[in-house]
Amino acid sequence: MLRLNEVKLPLNHTEDELPAAILARLDIPAADLLGYTVFKRSYDARKKTAIVLIYSLDVDVRDEAALLKRLKHDAHLMPSPDTSYKYVAAGEQLAGHDQNPRPVVIGTGPCGLFAALILAQMGLRPIILERGKQVRERTVDTFGFWRKRELNPESNVQFGEGGAGTFSDGKLYSQIKDPKHYGRKVLTEFVKAGAPEEIIYVSKPHIGTFRLVKMVEQMRANIEAMGGEYRFGNKVVDIEIEPGAEGGQVRGLTLESGEKIVTNHVVLAIGHSARDTFEMLHRRGVYIEAKPFSIGFRVEHPQSLIDTCRFGPNAGHPILGAADYKLVHHASNGRAVYSFCMCPGGTVVAAASEPGRVVTNGMSQYSRNERNANSAIVVSISPEVDYPGHPLAGIEFQRRLEEKAFELGGGTYNAPGQLMGDFVAGRASTAFGAVVPSYKPGVHLTDLAQILPEFAVTALREAFPAFDKQVRGYFKHDAVLTGLETRTSSPIRIKRRDDTLQSLNTRGLFPAGEGAGYAGGILSAGVDGIKVAEAVALSMAFDNRRS
Repeated sequence: MLRLNEVKLPLNHTEDELPAAILARLDIPAADLLGYTVFKRSYDARKKTAIVLIYSLDVDVRDEAALLKRLKHDAHLMPSPDTSYKYVAAGEQLAGHDQNPRPVVIGTGPCGLFAALILAQMGLRPIILERGKQVRERTVDTFGFWRKRELNPESNVQFGEGGAGTFSDGKLYSQIKDPKHYGRKVLTEFVKAGAPEEIIYVSKPHIGTFRLVKMVEQMRANIEAMGGEYRFGNKVVDIEIEPGAEGGQVRGLTLESGEKIVTNHVVLAIGHSARDTFEMLHRRGVYIEAKPFSIGFRVEHPQSLIDTCRFGPNAGHPILGAADYKLVHHASNGRAVYSFCMCPGGTVVAAASEPGRVVTNGMSQYSRNERNANSAIVVSISPEVDYPGHPLAGIEFQRRLEEKAFELGGGTYNAPGQLMGDFVAGRASTAFGAVVPSYKPGVHLTDLAQILPEFAVTALREAFPAFDKQVRGYFKHDAVLTGLETRTSSPIRIKRRDDTLQSLNTRGLFPAGEGAGYAGGILSAGVDGIKVAEAVALSMAFDNRRS
């Protein structure tokens, strides 16, 4: 099989034009093309009236060696790389593991899900602990909060099976380096669990909330069939660490019920909002450091405006779908302002996990057919400048802002909001324009400058007009800003060793995913879960050899 890259065709090409393009590029007769599959499809929309599709293809031809020799100067033709997943340990390496304590995975977001899956596929029968509920019960609680303002602190957008990614756009792309094709493993497993096959090859795959619910359930069933044990409503409140000369060794966990679980290997995939768990780990001496994150608002525009700006006369084309955008502005006060977690054709959702605080996030369904586009527009902040002095200071910084948002929204879990034009002009908003906000329970118009620090307000006021140069029409007076976005990433990093992926000072503890500061988004979190599961398996194999 050969990989042929950079095959370009018009947006509206016919089905027959693709094999014809392959024959022309390779200069071979039709009889020599035995078959082909699409490895990747993207598009170039810089010329809105002539959008081009760009393919990477795996082609099967007669006499590959002769063809490679004849076209040796074509940099876009090469043998197809092996992208299949290879397990790092199995069989004899792990013989006898069942005589030792089982590995435990804490958290069932994308990272914990894939850590558990890989461990189960290697026969290690993980125990999976989740403080929240199964995904369907959790969905009922979450929608109940949005409709009735009844917050369950253990079952919401942040906590429960599937993690925060369940209530999101379901994006499955990342900018991480992935030489071992772990991302391909993530996508392949998602397809097995019911995701559309197109996520394997489109350039910006997404799934949407409702499909993610079914997939998470199917993957849980697969893990259980391989010996994994799920335990919902089991919150970890303490960790037993045996002191040692070179740092401690994990020996067990204590649950909120008082039950103790003996284990030497713990995957810590707790997500970026498990603040009480961060505090417990810090008390137990696990090395934690503050890390940067970002703060800002959710911004809603008509999706039709974004589609037209990005795709011109091709707006609405089924291959292109709802348009997205990516924006960056470096403000004159030294702060970076950028778009984050853009959700085409989606909604702004209430993402609080603690009473008396307001947090926003964005969500889309697979169809992306809601009226508005929304994205977080956020300002970068750093521990050295904005919350110095303590590893957990970023958490308190977040909490103070979220409490202000709750108060400014009226103390009912309504979110404070403002029209973009009014925010830039420095006046409170009193009425919505053409853009109707999607946030539930509701949006209370006010002056959002009262929530954020002055440096963030200044940077945002400068950025919104500047973004109009990148997306024409973006600086729209009645675009709606909804506050507050504070959970862009974890405010801490549970630092780990590069070689074993274990905590810097606690053996047997494997910090993983977004909560530990090592991922950002569904795909990168899933990839990190795979890496950490491999590290656990190798550690267990090493322990077997020593014993």
